[in-house]
Amino acid sequence: MGVGTRPWVTSWRRWRRQRVETSSITVIALTHAHGDHINGLLMPDGRRAFNSLRKIMIGQDAVEEFLAEPKLEEFRPLLAPINGGDRLADHLLAVAIPGHAPGHMGYLLSAGDDDILFCGDLIHVPAAQFARPELTWAHDDDESIARANRIKLLQGAADTHIWLAGAHLGRPGIGRVVEEGEGFAFIPAAKPPTTELS
Repeated sequence: MGVGTRPWVTSWRRWRRQRVETSSITVIALTHAHGDHINGLLMPDGRRAFNSLRKIMIGQDAVEEFLAEPKLEEFRPLLAPINGGDRLADHLLAVAIPGHAPGHMGYLLSAGDDDILFCGDLIHVPAAQFARPELTWAHDDDESIARANRIKLLQGAADTHIWLAGAHLGRPGIGRVVEEGEGFAFIPAAKPPTTELS
């Protein structure tokens, strides 16, 4: 069965077309506390982005960085520190993948026959880091740990055929990892729509 024919991929495509009301979101699991992640809790005008939010799960080692952001003070009571290996729901497991940021977490979702690992920012420059996972950059908190964990993550994803999802993977942001040459390649779950000039 081809990647694009998986039933959950079809459901995911349908879900993407639907509007998710922010008021329906009560729990958020953050991968880490860098500003481009935590500041999404607020709208550009300073209002809360999620009015029904009751809990923010975040890696124990990321809490200090979150607390250092004064404009997010109202969210401090909602913080629920977690560690790698913590089960967050029946089918959701926190996975510690340090290196990019203190307390950097991934989330493993068991979805029937398939598993999906949300890898946060461990892969930040996919155009280079799949083919050469040893490449790091200044935004990694600990480049040697990030390098080792990226190589381990990509090898594991290729070996187990797990789905990999991440914010920096480009549209659609989810796909499979395969070994290619001395590195890896990312095979998106679906091709992004193309615009034809007429």
